Amino acid sequence: MFGNYLIGLREGLEASLVVCILVAYLVKTGNRRRLRPVWAGVALAVALSLAFGALLQFGSSTLTFQAKEALGGSLSVLSVALVTWMVFWMRRTARHLRSELQGKLDAALAVGTGALVVTSFFAVGREGLETSLFIWTAVQATDDGVRPLVGALLGLATSVVLGWLFYKGALKIDLAKFFRWTGAMLVVVAAGVLAYGIHDLQEADLLPGLRSLAFDITTTIPPDSWYGTLLKGVFNFQPDPTVLQAVVWAVYVVPVMAFFLAPQRPKRSAPATVGNQPAAR
Repeated sequence: MFGNYLIGLREGLEASLVVCILVAYLVKTGNRRRLRPVWAGVALAVALSLAFGALLQFGSSTLTFQAKEALGGSLSVLSVALVTWMVFWMRRTARHLRSELQGKLDAALAVGTGALVVTSFFAVGREGLETSLFIWTAVQATDDGVRPLVGALLGLATSVVLGWLFYKGALKIDLAKFFRWTGAMLVVVAAGVLAYGIHDLQEADLLPGLRSLAFDITTTIPPDSWYGTLLKGVFNFQPDPTVLQAVVWAVYVVPVMAFFLAPQRPKRSAPATVGNQPAAR
């Protein structure tokens, strides 16, 4: 449940910040009358995200076992790829998100109402589709459709409250640090979803090694115990993973975490020039 809460919180907060920046900029620049197209774009993005989640849920329920496992495993791998890209993108752009969005909004204002709808739709829609996909795969990984969904909804609700507080100026935090550490936790959650996706693909007979276990500690950590349920809910932990699952988990989490937590190098400024020649040292 905590893992899904974290997903909902982080993804929802990104979308909330985007909306806050768009709304605040329009109000500040005297374009309050242009808020309606922005909210229309946001509403369309939310509707698309909900429809996508419903399509995944109800569409997969009509499939055969092997087809459902193949779909779930493939979407798990895809969602991990998207989330990995997202955490690195936000780590790189968190400090410049405001100026980037304001530049896009200036261009949209110059074009007209339709451009405002499209700008807000794409700004929020990307986050919404990622959230729907990752939450769906995370719910499938836990085999419990209630608590993970409740956790995700609580995370989204928290993100809306935080976004409102940011807009009102009542809350100030270092967003770069926030996204850095929540991103690191999401890498661990994503590793568990990836391992579960590999298991799905093995059950669909698309990958070998379903009967080859890396270890089996189900007697020490029973899956139905409170601590087994906690580990599965937070980290998608499995007490009896296959060798391929364990290898893929390690191959993903070790280099991705190392690159993600590595200090960012400051951009080098271009050398001064005189005419077409480098300046003398």
